[in-house]
Amino acid sequence: MGRVHLLATGGTIASRSGPDGLAATTPGAELLASAGPLPGLTVTTSDLGTVGSFALSTDDLRALAAEIRRCLADDVDGVVVTQGTDTMEETAYFADLVHGDPRPVVFTGSQRPFDAPAPDGPANLAGALRIAASPAARDLGALLCFDGVAFAARGVRKVDTLRSGAFGAPGRGPVLRLAGDSVLPLARPVRAEPLPLDLAAELPRVDVLACYLGADGALLRAAVAAGAAGVVLAAFGAGNVPPAMAEAAEELAAAGVPVLVCSRVTSGPVAPLYAAGGARLARGGAVLAGDLGPWQGRLLLAAALALAPDAPLRVLAQHLPG
Repeated sequence: MGRVHLLATGGTIASRSGPDGLAATTPGAELLASAGPLPGLTVTTSDLGTVGSFALSTDDLRALAAEIRRCLADDVDGVVVTQGTDTMEETAYFADLVHGDPRPVVFTGSQRPFDAPAPDGPANLAGALRIAASPAARDLGALLCFDGVAFAARGVRKVDTLRSGAFGAPGRGPVLRLAGDSVLPLARPVRAEPLPLDLAAELPRVDVLACYLGADGALLRAAVAAGAAGVVLAAFGAGNVPPAMAEAAEELAAAGVPVLVCSRVTSGPVAPLYAAGGARLARGGAVLAGDLGPWQGRLLLAAALALAPDAPLRVLAQHLPG
């Protein structure tokens, strides 16, 4: 018989309608009851909070990762975390960065609230619990289970604001699929060694700056002036930015502020292709992040700065292609 721990944090899956809109009020034990019978599984529950994931901070992120470790200290086959979908791709990725246990951590949630006429949360939760107990999920790190499939944390993105198929992994695809009571393996992602972060220590500030037609370097410089220890560019296409932004990025890199280049496009990697674009950024000392999205890239850079403030690029090199 499998044993899984359910760690509830709130989100739409725990939300009910009220006069001012949806609010997360449903505890983990009630969420578990809604998932229906789970033959062959013993599930324990605990609640870390009941908030929307849009309200989470990086301090909450560290606390969640630490609580996952405590849950795994019990004799369980895996841990399931329920939370809101808005920032789930970030929390799952951060959990994966520091997760060195072969047992899975599976994130799930819902697009429709707990009291909806046809909520999607119960089926998502039942699927996540089955995956967390499955041998097929071992050594895959943190996973995100939604709408019958599970994605590796790295590369997963929210791709729709409202429909039940909320997540995808553009260019990668899912790693597991649910088929009745079976868990079918589809792929085994390559994972880097877990980062030995001190979860009690605050993460350095890293800001994401979006590129748009005519953008200049003012916000890049302002981010550093406000205390950012590193910046992430959500660049055009394969890693291009306006000339004024490229100039500011060169200044920051020369001053020792790490600049990570991701794309604002959902699918595909960044590459040093254009002389005045991505190639210029690479020549100027910026780091190209492959197909890692800006929001996950921000967490990787923050972790790298926390581990090696004087040499974050060394940590980045271990977690990025090329």
